[in-house]
Amino acid sequence: MGNGASKSSGGEEAEPQKTPLFESEPCGATYRIPALIYLRHRRSFLAFAEKRASSADHDAKILVMRRGALQQDGSVQWSSSQQLSTATLPDHRTMNPCPVYEDQNRTLFLFFICVLRRCTETQQIVFGRNRARLCFVSSADDGQTWSQTTDLTDAVIGESVHKWATFGVGPGHGVQLENGRLIVPAYAYYVPYRCCSFPVPYTVHPHALSIYSVDRGQTWQLGQMLRRKSCECQMAEIIDHEGRSHLYCNARNTGGHRCEALSENSGVCFDKPHTARELVEPPSGCQGSVIGFPAPEFVPNDDAESKACGTSLLSPDTQTWLLFIHPTNRCSRRDMGVYLNRSPLHSSGWDRPRIIHRGPSGYSDLAYHGDLERFSCLMECGKESSLEQIAFVTFTLNDVMQTGSKKDKKIR
Repeated sequence: MGNGASKSSGGEEAEPQKTPLFESEPCGATYRIPALIYLRHRRSFLAFAEKRASSADHDAKILVMRRGALQQDGSVQWSSSQQLSTATLPDHRTMNPCPVYEDQNRTLFLFFICVLRRCTETQQIVFGRNRARLCFVSSADDGQTWSQTTDLTDAVIGESVHKWATFGVGPGHGVQLENGRLIVPAYAYYVPYRCCSFPVPYTVHPHALSIYSVDRGQTWQLGQMLRRKSCECQMAEIIDHEGRSHLYCNARNTGGHRCEALSENSGVCFDKPHTARELVEPPSGCQGSVIGFPAPEFVPNDDAESKACGTSLLSPDTQTWLLFIHPTNRCSRRDMGVYLNRSPLHSSGWDRPRIIHRGPSGYSDLAYHGDLERFSCLMECGKESSLEQIAFVTFTLNDVMQTGSKKDKKIR
């Protein structure tokens, strides 16, 4: 795709070349829940995933990582997979990798949850008894070595955990805002009512929120939950033309469409969550990834009219555009697509998606390497099942815009 994708024989855009990083094994071992971060000062990627004994959530075991070194020709040289042995708690399984990089102290935080033994999410929701712990490890040498696990559950969530059936972070990357604040996306299954210590059936729903640090990772605080059902989420900073920061949240949802919200106070709370009608969900929903990047002043290959007049395509209200990646099929997790939003402060700003994998697709995570003006992602995908592999792909903004134009999109 980044090397000049062309039309396929059937008239469809060709898919980008995929590099499988984690593949299911004959013994049954499965890799799920990708997370990706690009370290610009090292020109390298860190790719994370869960290693599981099977595809089931309760068979998750440990986090694994591969390091990718960006070469002069634009290719990526990947190291072998390594297990993150310090990212564990005794008698718990490690899940939901969520990396965030603090650039001033050059410290990489890898957040995750540790869940007691084989206790499932459904069991926690039915009985209203949380068995997850909020944890992180950190690295001062860009992932070469990692600290021991820090359990933040009591310090950050505190008594609120008794109102949560369970919770998770991400999965996927966090973000550092221009003011230095670190943001870790999260969600919690809130228990509004109990009867004889058990949750009232069908009243426990997930709500997205942020976990944030105002002192570059020394301490962490809990934001307020979205006032709308919303689950696994990611966040991105949007800078408007007056230099003001807006924190955007894009969350998994049921009912056929994603949930969006904006925060004007850097993640403390989110206002007016709403349905994103242009971003479809399969019936049970699926995790998706969003990333912000500087809006280009000119995009010479966008469309014929812009090429002819050289019109500036800078978004009229922001200095930031958004990319979002997610399965595009309404009925099942299929056909991974990349959406572009050139007016991210408006809910209807999403272009039609560029499909980068036709077939079974699942969780994903985006990264922007601004030094090369390219994008990369990790995604669950396969021919028969999205559990077959986690693959790495790279592409440019022009690749997305060539088929993401709004010219044929119905006005809502």
